[in-house]
Amino acid sequence: MHASPTADEVVAVIDEVEELLEEIGFDPETSVLTYRQAQVLALRERGESQADIADALGTSRANVSSVEASARENLRKARETVAFAEALRAPVRVRVPAGTDLYDVPELVYDACDEAGVKVDYSAPDLMKVVSDAAGAAVSGRQISTPLIVGVTSEGMVRVRHQNEV
Repeated sequence: MHASPTADEVVAVIDEVEELLEEIGFDPETSVLTYRQAQVLALRERGESQADIADALGTSRANVSSVEASARENLRKARETVAFAEALRAPVRVRVPAGTDLYDVPELVYDACDEAGVKVDYSAPDLMKVVSDAAGAAVSGRQISTPLIVGVTSEGMVRVRHQNEV
């Protein structure tokens, strides 16, 4: 059975995390995360339990859980914002209507990329996987169930967004 780390061991890990945050230049003034959120995420990524983190930080496990949940939500929103910005600047945007067969998506994307002079570095099966993975519940089996926008950046990166129905 694995023993829980001592408070001193967790404090040592906290010190390592603080050094890491300083080394990589974490700045809460320019980040979507607070310092505490970055600290808790880094500790969780190192395998520390919420209870051990709470003990070491002198707070409750519920507080650590709340900080972690807020941090993960902030990261989700930041990723969504980046995807939105990339979609805005993507020279290729392909509208994929609901009802489209997933197997038809690569040809739609390749045709649009050819027309725009943009190279996409995915084989058809890889492109279908990227679209399916990014679309989540908008793809059911081979069927696109929610309209999608597939954007391709000038660097060939593929971004998938759910199209808001107007």
